[in-house]
Amino acid sequence: MSRISIPARDDVPEASKPILDAVQKQLGVVPNMYRLIALSPAALQGFTANNGALTKTLDVKTRERIALAVAQVNGCDYCLSAHSYLSLNLAKIGPDEIALNRKGQSGDAKADAAVHFAAKVVRERGHVTESDIKAVRAAGFSDAQIVEILAVTAENIFTNVVAETDIDFPVVRAAEAA
Repeated sequence: MSRISIPARDDVPEASKPILDAVQKQLGVVPNMYRLIALSPAALQGFTANNGALTKTLDVKTRERIALAVAQVNGCDYCLSAHSYLSLNLAKIGPDEIALNRKGQSGDAKADAAVHFAAKVVRERGHVTESDIKAVRAAGFSDAQIVEILAVTAENIFTNVVAETDIDFPVVRAAEAA
Protein backbone atom coordinates (compact mmCIF):
# COMPACT_ATOMS: atom_id res chain seq x y z
CA MET A 1 0.00 0.00 0.00
CA SER A 2 1.30 3.42 -0.95
CA ARG A 3 2.65 5.48 1.97
CA ILE A 4 1.07 8.60 0.47
CA SER A 5 -2.53 8.26 -0.66
CA ILE A 6 -2.94 8.20 -4.41
CA PRO A 7 -5.85 10.45 -5.27
CA ALA A 8 -8.38 9.85 -8.00
CA ARG A 9 -8.09 12.33 -10.85
CA ASP A 10 -11.14 14.24 -9.59
CA ASP A 11 -9.60 14.60 -6.12
CA VAL A 12 -6.35 16.34 -7.14
CA PRO A 13 -6.02 20.14 -6.91
CA GLU A 14 -7.62 21.99 -9.83
CA ALA A 15 -4.23 23.20 -11.07
CA SER A 16 -3.08 19.59 -11.52
CA LYS A 17 -6.05 18.42 -13.56
CA PRO A 18 -5.03 19.89 -16.95
CA ILE A 19 -1.57 18.34 -16.59
CA LEU A 20 -3.06 14.94 -15.78
CA ASP A 21 -5.37 15.32 -18.77
CA ALA A 22 -2.30 15.91 -20.98
CA VAL A 23 -0.65 12.79 -19.51
CA GLN A 24 -3.85 10.82 -20.23
CA LYS A 25 -3.84 12.07 -23.82
CA GLN A 26 -0.16 11.19 -24.31
CA LEU A 27 -0.06 7.80 -22.55
CA GLY A 28 -3.68 6.70 -22.73
CA VAL A 29 -3.59 6.27 -18.94
CA VAL A 30 -2.54 8.27 -15.90
CA PRO A 31 -0.06 6.15 -13.91
CA ASN A 32 -0.32 6.19 -10.13
CA MET A 33 2.98 8.07 -9.85
CA TYR A 34 1.57 11.03 -11.76
CA ARG A 35 -1.58 11.11 -9.63
CA LEU A 36 0.55 11.00 -6.49
CA ILE A 37 2.77 13.86 -7.67
CA ALA A 38 -0.43 15.75 -8.65
CA LEU A 39 -1.07 16.33 -4.94
CA SER A 40 1.33 19.25 -5.45
CA PRO A 41 0.58 21.20 -8.64
CA ALA A 42 4.03 22.82 -8.42
CA ALA A 43 5.79 19.45 -8.17
CA LEU A 44 3.71 18.01 -11.02
CA GLN A 45 4.39 21.02 -13.23
CA GLY A 46 8.12 20.82 -12.50
CA PHE A 47 8.25 17.06 -13.01
CA THR A 48 6.37 17.09 -16.32
CA ALA A 49 8.31 20.12 -17.59
CA ASN A 50 11.63 18.44 -16.77
CA ASN A 51 10.47 15.18 -18.32
CA GLY A 52 9.24 16.94 -21.45
CA ALA A 53 12.45 18.92 -21.86
CA LEU A 54 14.59 15.80 -21.51
CA THR A 55 12.65 14.04 -24.29
CA LYS A 56 14.23 16.60 -26.63
CA THR A 57 17.78 15.70 -25.63
CA LEU A 58 18.84 12.15 -24.86
CA ASP A 59 17.10 9.48 -26.93
CA VAL A 60 14.33 7.37 -25.40
CA LYS A 61 16.50 4.25 -25.14
CA THR A 62 19.18 6.09 -23.17
CA ARG A 63 16.59 7.66 -20.85
CA GLU A 64 14.90 4.31 -20.20
CA ARG A 65 18.22 2.53 -19.66
CA ILE A 66 19.17 5.15 -17.06
CA ALA A 67 15.74 4.84 -15.40
CA LEU A 68 16.19 1.08 -15.08
CA ALA A 69 19.67 1.41 -13.57
CA VAL A 70 18.56 4.06 -11.08
CA ALA A 71 15.46 2.08 -10.06
CA GLN A 72 17.54 -1.05 -9.49
CA VAL A 73 20.16 0.75 -7.39
CA ASN A 74 17.39 2.32 -5.31
CA GLY A 75 15.37 -0.90 -5.09
CA CYS A 76 12.24 0.80 -6.43
CA ASP A 77 9.81 -1.87 -7.60
CA TYR A 78 7.33 0.71 -8.93
CA CYS A 79 9.92 2.33 -11.18
CA LEU A 80 11.41 -1.00 -12.25
CA SER A 81 7.93 -2.16 -13.22
CA ALA A 82 7.07 1.06 -15.05
CA HIS A 83 10.38 1.38 -16.88
CA SER A 84 10.60 -2.31 -17.76
CA TYR A 85 7.19 -1.95 -19.41
CA LEU A 86 8.14 1.33 -21.13
CA SER A 87 11.52 -0.07 -22.22
CA LEU A 88 9.91 -3.07 -23.87
CA ASN A 89 6.90 -1.32 -25.38
CA LEU A 90 7.98 2.26 -26.04
CA ALA A 91 11.76 2.20 -26.40
CA LYS A 92 11.79 -1.32 -27.94
CA ILE A 93 14.63 -2.50 -25.70
CA GLY A 94 14.87 -6.29 -25.44
CA PRO A 95 14.78 -8.32 -22.22
CA ASP A 96 18.51 -9.11 -22.28
CA GLU A 97 19.39 -5.42 -22.56
CA ILE A 98 16.93 -4.55 -19.78
CA ALA A 99 18.67 -7.10 -17.56
CA LEU A 100 22.03 -5.46 -18.32
CA ASN A 101 20.61 -1.98 -17.70
CA ARG A 102 19.40 -3.07 -14.27
CA LYS A 103 23.02 -4.01 -13.51
CA GLY A 104 24.24 -0.56 -14.61
CA GLN A 105 25.48 -1.91 -17.94
CA SER A 106 24.54 -2.02 -21.61
CA GLY A 107 25.43 -4.12 -24.62
CA ASP A 108 25.93 -0.85 -26.53
CA ALA A 109 29.29 0.78 -25.69
CA LYS A 110 28.07 4.38 -25.65
CA ALA A 111 24.93 3.53 -23.67
CA ASP A 112 27.07 1.47 -21.27
CA ALA A 113 29.03 4.59 -20.32
CA ALA A 114 25.84 6.58 -19.62
CA VAL A 115 24.13 3.80 -17.66
CA HIS A 116 27.26 2.96 -15.66
CA PHE A 117 27.75 6.65 -14.84
CA ALA A 118 24.12 7.13 -13.76
CA ALA A 119 24.24 4.06 -11.53
CA LYS A 120 27.49 5.27 -9.96
CA VAL A 121 26.04 8.74 -9.34
CA VAL A 122 23.23 7.10 -7.36
CA ARG A 123 25.41 4.60 -5.50
CA GLU A 124 28.00 7.25 -4.59
CA ARG A 125 25.38 9.96 -3.86
CA GLY A 126 26.85 12.20 -6.53
CA HIS A 127 30.48 11.80 -5.50
CA VAL A 128 31.95 10.68 -8.81
CA THR A 129 35.57 11.07 -9.84
CA GLU A 130 37.21 12.98 -12.64
CA SER A 131 37.91 9.63 -14.31
CA ASP A 132 34.16 8.86 -14.23
CA ILE A 133 33.47 12.10 -16.12
CA LYS A 134 36.32 11.37 -18.55
CA ALA A 135 34.89 7.90 -19.27
CA VAL A 136 31.51 9.36 -20.25
CA ARG A 137 33.22 11.95 -22.47
CA ALA A 138 35.39 9.24 -24.04
CA ALA A 139 32.23 7.33 -24.97
CA GLY A 140 31.13 10.32 -27.04
CA PHE A 141 28.96 12.37 -24.67
CA SER A 142 29.38 16.14 -24.57
CA ASP A 143 29.42 18.07 -21.33
CA ALA A 144 25.84 19.17 -22.07
CA GLN A 145 24.83 15.53 -22.44
CA ILE A 146 26.54 14.67 -19.16
CA VAL A 147 24.35 17.31 -17.50
CA GLU A 148 21.34 15.71 -19.22
CA ILE A 149 22.34 12.26 -17.92
CA LEU A 150 22.44 13.80 -14.44
CA ALA A 151 19.02 15.40 -14.98
CA VAL A 152 17.48 12.07 -16.05
CA THR A 153 19.14 10.41 -13.06
CA ALA A 154 17.76 13.05 -10.67
CA GLU A 155 14.30 12.81 -12.20
CA ASN A 156 14.30 9.09 -11.54
CA ILE A 157 15.59 9.47 -8.00
CA PHE A 158 12.63 11.79 -7.38
CA THR A 159 10.14 9.05 -8.23
CA ASN A 160 11.96 6.20 -6.47
CA VAL A 161 10.93 4.49 -3.24
CA VAL A 162 9.75 7.08 -0.66
CA ALA A 163 6.02 6.85 -1.36
CA GLU A 164 6.13 3.11 -2.12
CA THR A 165 3.57 3.83 -4.81
CA ASP A 166 1.12 1.05 -5.64
CA ILE A 167 2.33 -0.63 -8.84
CA ASP A 168 0.01 -0.26 -11.81
CA PHE A 169 2.26 -1.93 -14.40
CA PRO A 170 3.28 -5.59 -14.80
CA VAL A 171 5.27 -6.13 -11.58
CA VAL A 172 9.07 -6.34 -11.57
CA ARG A 173 10.89 -6.70 -8.23
CA ALA A 174 14.35 -5.28 -7.53
CA ALA A 175 15.09 -8.24 -5.28
CA GLU A 176 14.63 -10.63 -8.20
CA ALA A 177 17.76 -11.18 -10.26
CA ALA A 178 17.85 -9.20 -13.48
